Amino acid sequence: MSEGKLLSIVIPVYNEGNAIYNNIKTVIGVLCENEIEHEVILVDDGSKDNTWEQLCFLSKDFEAVRALRLSRNFGKEAALCAGIEAVKGDACLIMDSDLQHPPRYIPEFYRLWQQGADVVDGVKKSRGKESAFSKVTAKLFYKLMHGFSGFDMHGASDFKLMSRKVIEAYNSLDEKNTFFRGMSAWLGFNRVELEFEVDERRDGKTKWSPLKLAKLALNAVTSFSSLPLYFVVWLGVAFLIAALALGIQTLVMYFTHQAVSGFTTVILLLLLTGSALMISLGIIGVYISKIYDEVKGRPRYIISEKR
Repeated sequence: MSEGKLLSIVIPVYNEGNAIYNNIKTVIGVLCENEIEHEVILVDDGSKDNTWEQLCFLSKDFEAVRALRLSRNFGKEAALCAGIEAVKGDACLIMDSDLQHPPRYIPEFYRLWQQGADVVDGVKKSRGKESAFSKVTAKLFYKLMHGFSGFDMHGASDFKLMSRKVIEAYNSLDEKNTFFRGMSAWLGFNRVELEFEVDERRDGKTKWSPLKLAKLALNAVTSFSSLPLYFVVWLGVAFLIAALALGIQTLVMYFTHQAVSGFTTVILLLLLTGSALMISLGIIGVYISKIYDEVKGRPRYIISEKR
């Protein structure tokens, strides 16, 4: 199947020591069966179990495997950046280490790339056996991202192939707070979609708690769009209109001697305006923290070991 083009597989790994060896062996088996020239780049994102030892075994047992170890847990987005910057191939395929991104689709990704696609987006046919709450919140998140950015990422995933020129364009982006799905969509290029079924995890549990997912969503929105800042402006305009209307009503009630004594209205107004101010300051504060992270100029990640 291969025409002398090297395909790099980039896989971030975190606390997958029990399953990672067999999972990567499965991936390599698919690549070899389809005669795809390949390299596999595994990025240990500061795992606390025996993941790094297993990656070292893989690098010894399989010539095509390269392992990178980050100095601490920088997060999946940073681990993806580390892997993509280390790519030597003509294209790279991003996938998860738990095989929920099924390796059986790799030949189809490769074929679409050879036919001229610069980006092959893996799009989920369904969200598998996720809870109803997870499905609803995911749908809400992608609707918000569509509204904020203009890019429809419904069903999007990190299961994605990028050609060499897309890799170079992605690596030229300097921001420290990254959102891979959004940034890769922003790059453009010739794109095609490939639908896939999400498989169940073979071992262990997901590392994404509701709190981590909420943090990822907040980082995605604020790193990729400035639209929430305009929300503060429109919130101020809405309260100005409400204040003018209430002021007119109050004057009318006063001059017609229908004014009602008491502090209920005043207390409600104070609560509403106070809440709006706190929300607005919170949104502005998040963006200021992003600016603070960017101007410090610290690297996205630090590699402590390579194999």
